[in-house]
This record gives sequence, C-alpha cells and structure tokens, in this order.
Amino acid sequence: MSSRTDPKAPHPPTELEAIASPPAAPPGVERSRDTLLDGVSDALTADRDAVAPSEPAGGEDAEGDDAPPSVASARVQVRREERLDLVLEYLAFVAKPMPLSLLLDEAPQRIAAILGADVASLYLLEGDGDELVLRGNVGFPREARGTVRLPVGQGITGMAVECLRPISVVQATEHERYRAFPELREERFPVFLAAPILGSGRPLGALVVQRAGDRAFTARDVELLMALTAPIAAGARHAQVLDELRERRRRTGGGTRKVTLPGLPVVPGRALGAIAALRRPASSSLGPQQGRGDPKLLRFAFDTAEKALVDLHARAAERGIAQDAAFLSTYLLMIGDGRLRARAFELAAGGRSVAQALGTVAREVARAANGIVGDPFLQDRARDIEDLCDAILMLATPDARAQLPSKAVLVGDQLTVFDLLISARANPVGVALSDRSGPRSLVLLQLLGVPSIVDVAGAFRWASPGDVALLDADHGFLVINPSRAEVATVRAARRKGLPSLDPGSDDDGEDEPLG
Repeated sequence: MSSRTDPKAPHPPTELEAIASPPAAPPGVERSRDTLLDGVSDALTADRDAVAPSEPAGGEDAEGDDAPPSVASARVQVRREERLDLVLEYLAFVAKPMPLSLLLDEAPQRIAAILGADVASLYLLEGDGDELVLRGNVGFPREARGTVRLPVGQGITGMAVECLRPISVVQATEHERYRAFPELREERFPVFLAAPILGSGRPLGALVVQRAGDRAFTARDVELLMALTAPIAAGARHAQVLDELRERRRRTGGGTRKVTLPGLPVVPGRALGAIAALRRPASSSLGPQQGRGDPKLLRFAFDTAEKALVDLHARAAERGIAQDAAFLSTYLLMIGDGRLRARAFELAAGGRSVAQALGTVAREVARAANGIVGDPFLQDRARDIEDLCDAILMLATPDARAQLPSKAVLVGDQLTVFDLLISARANPVGVALSDRSGPRSLVLLQLLGVPSIVDVAGAFRWASPGDVALLDADHGFLVINPSRAEVATVRAARRKGLPSLDPGSDDDGEDEPLG
C-alpha cells in the first residue's frame, strides 16, 4: 500500500471499511493453496447471469424445469469469458518456475487486467517482518519500487496485513488511515483494495489494486484477489524451501548457497558479474613508500585527476544534478590550487616518495583543520584532500593490490570521489552499498551510471570476492549465487537488447545456484 498512517489512529476496521474474505485461517494454521484457489472459480461464476437452460434430455417425457439438468445437458458458461481467460493465463504463468524478478514484473500487470484496475502493487514483508516494501508495481512511476515502505499496521495496506483481512475502500483519501506518498499522486486512484498474502503462520506481504472513479470493488472481486495471492505465497514458500535445501547441502560440503538481500534502488537496471569489494591503496597516502618521487608521474597524476573531475562536473550539469554535485567544485578548487601542487612537488624534489609527499600534504591539511575546534567545514575539507591524495597516488604509482577486476559488481559501505576517479576505470557493471548512504554517495552513483542499490544489510556477511552476483536495481535486490534460471533470463534479455528480464528467455526452469 502506498500510504502512511498515524500510529495513534484506531486499528479495528468498521463494517463500512472492511470487506472480509472467507474466514481466514487462525494464527499458526496456513490456508491451503487449493482452498484459496477454489475462490477463483466462485468469484468468476457466482455473479454471472444465469445461462439459459438447455433442452432437457428425453424430450416430452423429461422432468419439469425445476429438475436438475443431466450431465449430458450441461453447457460451458461463456459469459464474461475475457476475465476467465485472463485468470487462466495468470494461473498458467505463475505455475512455471521463474526468478523472483520476473514474478514481480509480470504478476501486477496480469492482476490489474483481471480486476480492471489502473494500479496493482505487490508488497513483500522484509526486515524483521515488520516493514512492507513495494517491490512489484504497474501504474506508478518506476522509482516507486523498493522506495515505498511502511510498517505493518500503518496505512490501509499495513492495516490489512495486521488484521490478516482484505480491506476495500471507495474513497481511500478520506479514510482515517490514509497517508499518501505525494510523489505517487494516489488521489487519481481513490478506489482501493488491499489483500494480505498469507504464509505459514505469518503474512508474507500484500497485494493492492487501485482504480479511478467511484465504482467500488465487489465482494466477488475481494474473494478473487485473495485467491490470486495464493500462487505468490506458494512461490515465496518454494523459495524458502530451496534455500533450506541449499543450506543443508552447504553444511555437508556440496553446493553454494543462494542469498537474496533487499536494498533501496538508486540507479535502475540489472547487472551480472563477480563480487569485488571497493578498496583503497594498500599503502595509504599517510604511509611510507621507498624510492624517490618522480615529478613526471606526479604531474601526470594531477593532470589526469583534474581532467576527470572536469568531466564529472560537466556530466552532472548534463544530467540536471549540478546543484547536488556542487561538492565537485571543491575538488576542482583543491586540485587547481597551485600551493597544494607546489608543496607536493617540493616534498618529492626533497627526496620523498610520491606516497610520502602526498601523505605529508594530507597530514598538514588535517592538522590545520583539527587545530580549529568545531569547524566541520575544514574537517570535511581535510577528508576531501586525503581522498584526492589517495586518487593521485593510485594514478601516479598504481598498486596492484588496490586494483579491481574488470566488469565486477562492487560492494562497499559508501562511494567516494576516489571511486569515480579510480574504481570506475575498471568499468564496474553495478554497485551495492551496505549503508543507506548520504547525499554525496547518491549523486556519485548517478554520475557513475550503472545499476545501483544502497542499504543492503548483510552484504559483507554473505558476499565474498569472486562470488557471482545478480544486481536487480529495478526492484532492489542483490542476489548472491543466483540460480541458472535467473542468469539465463538476464543473458537472454541482454541478447535481445531488453532493459529487463524477458519471460520468453531460454530459461531451463532450474533453480539451483551457480557454483
């Protein structure tokens, strides 16, 4: 649900607010998939117009009109067959093994068509089971996926998950629990229906449909939507079972565990590559290094870094984020400061190595900044100069231990200007940061321009350098050791030049992780 709520608002829905589905399973008892799917047939047929009775078998001797028709006289009901066809297509689709990304892409579109909705959203329960995150959607801007979040119990969707009952509202904006995300402009679609996705003893998420106008979703629509959540729940449970099997196999020495880590999308897209950790020079700019500094190498490093910073500044202007990237001007001022260059060349000419010369410059600036107590600007400037000195050091005297493999998925805490000057030279295919990241990192990710997500908890716990990773920044997932099916869909989309996973890929249906 794309709405927030006041935690102090009363929780129980009134009779006018909530439309209950068939009795929900009591806590700890999972409603079977067959039971839920029975609702599909009921919802499709119960509100149809009656089909004209066929001629009774046996001619004039047949029983009266009140007698039940024989098997031979039964007719296939064809009224409203378009909706039935859409449901059958949906069931055929979800019955196939597929990557989670494909399910999140396709299921909302199909469900919106079935219910006659303008918007369909699929929320997954993440974190400690107390936060709903929009991962699949049709009808809202692409940026909503992975960024729209609300706690269980808040908003109309959070209320549905908390109560484990579907909730239907004709004018959602007038509901006391409604708190909209302004960027979504939800007021365009006030007719609202939220259904919890039931799992084994706990909810797994929510399915929400919305549309314009004032025509409420019917009770049959509510039952149908609840039934349509069953395959999604089954898919999630299936993934859990596979993870358990992989973990058991890993403990016995065979196989590599697949792990899916959620995050917050920043730059959309999908990438496939080996994991590599962001790194700095093995010999810090503050550490010693043997040998005399080469003025030519130092001059080359300064010139190369300055050109790269000018290019980044121009790129920020082209993308309309020059104001957010104003900190790049500070770097341009620093690298163009003749005093900084002169001091570095003076130290190098006096017998210092490049690392020692740049380290001394960084220390002198840091000492001056720390000497002025309570001046955060100068302290930030000192960190910026150390960042710049590290980059110049890598350009002047490349350190093989700090080099990154080509076309990798980079994992780190945050992104710095050093990474755009140095790490970007390895042409990474994606970036996953463990921290929520500040404004600088977000701007630098946009300038780097590869699929990126942030706030990936557990990235360093589960990911090891060299592991194969699928970065899905469309929905906000880092999949470590993805299955063959997931890898196949990405490669098929790449061959076809598509921006997203393709349902018609050469997927073999297997769901084992790559070794």
